[in-house]
Parts: sequence; structure tokens; C-alpha cells
Amino acid sequence: MKQKVTWGNWTKRSFGAMGVLGLTGALPLTALAQTTPSVEEMWRIIQKQQEEIRELKSELDEAETKIEETDVKVTATADTVEQVISVESAQGRDTVIGGYGELHYNNLDNDLAGGDDKDMIDLHRFVIFLNHSFTDDVRFFSELEVEHSLAGDGKPGEVEVEQAYLEWDFAESHRAKAGLFLVPVGILNETHEPDTFFGVERNNVESKIIPSTWWEGGLGTSGELAPGWGYDLAFHSGLYMKDGKVGNVRSARQKVAEAKADDYATTGRIRYTGLPGLEVGLTLQLQNDVLQGENIQGVSSIEGLLLETHVAYQNGPFLLRALYAQWDFDDEIEELTPGADKQKGWYVEPGYRISPQWGVFARYSLWDTEAGGNGDSEYNETNVGVNYWLTENAVLKADYQVQDAPSGASEFDGFNLGVGWSF
Repeated sequence: MKQKVTWGNWTKRSFGAMGVLGLTGALPLTALAQTTPSVEEMWRIIQKQQEEIRELKSELDEAETKIEETDVKVTATADTVEQVISVESAQGRDTVIGGYGELHYNNLDNDLAGGDDKDMIDLHRFVIFLNHSFTDDVRFFSELEVEHSLAGDGKPGEVEVEQAYLEWDFAESHRAKAGLFLVPVGILNETHEPDTFFGVERNNVESKIIPSTWWEGGLGTSGELAPGWGYDLAFHSGLYMKDGKVGNVRSARQKVAEAKADDYATTGRIRYTGLPGLEVGLTLQLQNDVLQGENIQGVSSIEGLLLETHVAYQNGPFLLRALYAQWDFDDEIEELTPGADKQKGWYVEPGYRISPQWGVFARYSLWDTEAGGNGDSEYNETNVGVNYWLTENAVLKADYQVQDAPSGASEFDGFNLGVGWSF
């Protein structure tokens, strides 16, 4: 028998005792009464569960919304990063810091009677490079150097900017530059990091005749004329020989420091590198007026022409460098410094790489900064030595030198030790 039960607006049908017993088996009625909730209790439970379900669904909807917003932000950020990387990659943007340095110890006896020996240790150079690529076609190069460790009034060193120029690839295999740059001449002037050459000190021909390191301010272009044939052409500031030092090429470098620019200079170079391991170079430079418009003892202008040619060759472990350089100045220079109209020098340097770490060399060099043709102003020097490369760009050096100087000039014999690096 079924009995209708009414509660509020709800109508339910409950089963009689027999129906309940039929569903519960042999459960006692007291146990059934204790375990079975009433209709009111069941309704409260259902309402509570529905409220919890609504809360959970609301939290789930909120979480899904946040996840979707996060996905949108992540996607947008990723797209932005990809665009930035793509743009920078396409433009070739890159900033590079590098440098080089060398420490020297000289132990040299002066054979000139009463002359001072040279016993010293010196941080000869400490250099920092800062280079930047604006695009694939436009770049900036710079080089800041401290010489002899300490600069200032009464100090032996100098702080110098040796390079600061822009370079532009204006056509395939052709570049232009503007600013302060190294003059394209010789072997060492543009590549003078200590791990790239033999000997503790730079050779005297490329120090006194060329003279390395030599930089000027102006415009230049370089590139490839044909496979294996390269060129350089530059219009730049010139030398300035002051009264009392006319004929001294090295001291005439103005280093682009408020440099007099009454007259300029032109440098042209041709290089051949068509055979593996070989470089042959020829440079001509015209100095329009090394007096820069000044009148010295009635001499108002002196023109100068530099000729330089060199060979650098490597075949397996065997290396060879040879260079010749000569200045020809107007005859008027004789009125100020006799014998200075022609200045020349040359050297030959064979070397041998015993292993990737060890290398030995010998060098004979001759230079004449006041060549009068009688041999009285000629210097010559013989060097033998060894390099030990700790790594490709870190080197230890030692060499022994024997020098023959003109009569009355300092003449240094002895040994040199050095350590150098570049990065």
C-alpha cells in the first residue's frame, strides 16, 4: 500500500513498510530509521551540493578565463620576441668588446761609451676594442689604448684613440669608411696584436720608416678588384714636421689631435692573395706638404712620397716575411736636415712553427733615417728568438738582439722577454 506524503509545494510517494523491507532486506526498522535521512534532510543535502556545484562551476569558469587570457598574453609576448629577434637578426645588430696587450722586459747593454743601458719592465700597451654592427652593411670600429701603463703630466705613457670610424658596404665586395683609421701600409700597421708576429718588440723598419702604429683621419675605400686582387684608397690628414724635427717621420704623426690640415695625404695599396698562404702588397703614399703650410727658415713646402712593398708567406710550418720601405722628400728638406731627403729600410724574417705551441724565427733588418749614401747613418740588427703560444691568442716571447749603430749613436745588445694576448 502506497501513502501520499505532502511537504511544501513538493508531493512525494513513500513506500509502505513492506516496500521498505523489500528494498532493505532483513535490516531492522530501528537501523533503517537511524541510517535513512528524512525528506527534509535529503532536500538540505541536495541544496548544499547544488550550491557547491555552482561555486565549483564558477571557479572553473574563472580559471578557464584566466588560462585563456594567459595564453593570449604568452602568444603575444612570443610573437613580439620573435619579431625583435627577427629584426635584430636581419639588421645584424651586434656589439663586440675585445682588446690586446703586451708586457715587455728589456735587458740591453749600450755599447756607446757613457751611454745608458736599457734595463726595464714595461706594460707597453693595453688596448680595448669596442665595435658595433648597426646593420649588415654599416659597422663601427674603435680602439682605445694606454701606452706604458701611466699617462699624465710628467708620466711616460699616453692615452690614445687609434681607431674610431664607420664602415659601409656600399656594393658587393666594396667598402667605404670615414673617421679615424689605420693607414693601409706594411704588414704590422693594421695587424699588430702581439700573438700575430715574432719578436718581443715590433721591428724597427715598421716602427721608424713606416712608422707603425700610424693612424689618420679621413675617408677611405677598399675591396676586391678581381679574385685574389684587393685594393685600398684613402684620403686623410698628413704628417706635420715641426722646426727642429724636420725629417723625423715618426715624430711627425699628428694622431688626429687638433691636427693641422692645411694639406692632406693620399694612400693607395694593391694586394695579391690569390695563392694559399701568400700576400704580396704594394703601397704608395703622397704627402702634399709635411710642413703643413708653415715657412721654416725660408722653406715653405716639402712634398714626400712613400713606397712600401712586402711579402708574407706561409707554407705548412714554414713562414717568411720580407718588407722594403722608402721615403723620398723634396730636395728642400736638405736645407733643414742634411741627408734626410731619402730614408729607407728593409728586413727579412724566416720562421718555423715546430708545433702549434712552439715557433722560432730569425730576422735581419736595416734602416736609415738620414740616408746620405755614405753609410754613416745606417743601423742594422739581427734578432733570433722563440714564441710559445699558450693558446692561439696568448703568447710568451723571448729573443736576443745584436745591433750595429752609426758612430756616436747608442747601440743595444741583449735579450728581451715578453707576454702578449688578444681577444
